[in-house]
Amino acid sequence: MTDTAQVPPSGGRAAPPEHLSHVIFITAAAAMGGFLFGYDSSVINGAVEAIRSRYDIGSAALAQVIAIALIGCAIGAATAGRIADRIGRIRCMRISAALFTVSAVGSALPFDIYDLAVWRIIGGFAIGMASVIGPAYIAEVSPAAYRGRLGSFQQAAIVIGIAISQLVNFGILQLANGDQRGKLLGLEAWQWMLGVMVVPALLYGLLSFAIPESPRYLLSVGKVDRAREVLAEVESKDVDLDARVAEIEHAMRREHKSTFKDLKGSRFYFLPIVWVGIGLSMFQQLVGINVAFYYSATLWQSVGINPSSSFFYSFTTSIVNIIGTVIAMVLVDKVGRKPLALVGSSGMAIALAFEAWAFSAPLVNGKLPSTEGTVALVAAHVFVLFFALSWGVIVWVFLGEMFPNKIRAAALGVAASAQWIANWVITASFPSLAEWNLSGTYIIYTFFAVLSIPFVLLFVKETKGKTLEEMG
Repeated sequence: MTDTAQVPPSGGRAAPPEHLSHVIFITAAAAMGGFLFGYDSSVINGAVEAIRSRYDIGSAALAQVIAIALIGCAIGAATAGRIADRIGRIRCMRISAALFTVSAVGSALPFDIYDLAVWRIIGGFAIGMASVIGPAYIAEVSPAAYRGRLGSFQQAAIVIGIAISQLVNFGILQLANGDQRGKLLGLEAWQWMLGVMVVPALLYGLLSFAIPESPRYLLSVGKVDRAREVLAEVESKDVDLDARVAEIEHAMRREHKSTFKDLKGSRFYFLPIVWVGIGLSMFQQLVGINVAFYYSATLWQSVGINPSSSFFYSFTTSIVNIIGTVIAMVLVDKVGRKPLALVGSSGMAIALAFEAWAFSAPLVNGKLPSTEGTVALVAAHVFVLFFALSWGVIVWVFLGEMFPNKIRAAALGVAASAQWIANWVITASFPSLAEWNLSGTYIIYTFFAVLSIPFVLLFVKETKGKTLEEMG
């Protein structure tokens, strides 16, 4: 969906667009989809224990309700590209905003646990759409000289959305006197947590009416004059608009629509590079990162921390996630992808090992001993920091760069699907695993963090400083 053609060099640094602030506004508006991606993914953290209590369900059933949104995510991500190519990026954003809105209202007012699961799937579909449309649109409207920095808005919006969801949950809990099922204006606190997402969802929908359609889509449907107008809004004044239009049209004609048949190798079904992409995607999830965003409040309450404090620690973890993401954005083009991945894997392995040790201590009056409790909290934050400054960002960078041009789209689809599947496995299994043995669960996550080190060393090639054409 994205146009990778670059503006021909003019002998010097590209002049900034005349209205750079307008370009930033367009990018930020599109990145609201990323904000909702992060918000909707994480807001359920505050409602887990209340849902368990309200509907009197066990850990296995609870896990399915939490994880079922990922089914919608996978479907949304798989279909968003074709929908956007057919009806346009902006209309796709509006559909996503509408689905986020409907999901928020339905999740806040469910008739029963099955009804809640349906609204979760709808919200997941919106997440999947947002995960595809936002980056594609931003890449298509961004001037080449600013594409990398503007493209980072999506990831920044996701981690900010995660943090804001935890802050909102914490605030609502305080209003409900620390009770997730406490009444506020006739609804329980957890219902408000899920329903508040209506506000950013409506904002996303309204912003979609204030930004232009992608020039690439406009050209694909024959609206050349309008495409030229949009390019005039976002490109520098030195750019020859007719040449830019011709360049995009030429790139579109030359595109190879990769299919799954292109991914087949002589052995082990897929080409080796595809398996490397699948491995990167799965390791990103198998270290248990989404436990920190879906279940952290439940985790801390299970070892004796009161609900208000557990919600506060979920928020501070989200702030650490933002800090780590900023560090990754600063370092990824300076130190390279592989060094960051190896540092991240090492840091995560150590932090997870400390968490496993801390959770192995027997509870005293329903709480971890003071030393183990402190170690668990610090290690959890360190784990998120090392994930955010490495695998949280560099996996997406790798997946965007490592595949040859002729298979890139199809290979990305397979790798992304593997990531959603691994995410579902971790999300659906954690409550039951934690009941079995919380320390043992973290030993499993530690094992995958350690295993990711030789995987990166042996199979992953550095892509820093290489053009996409060199990957082919």
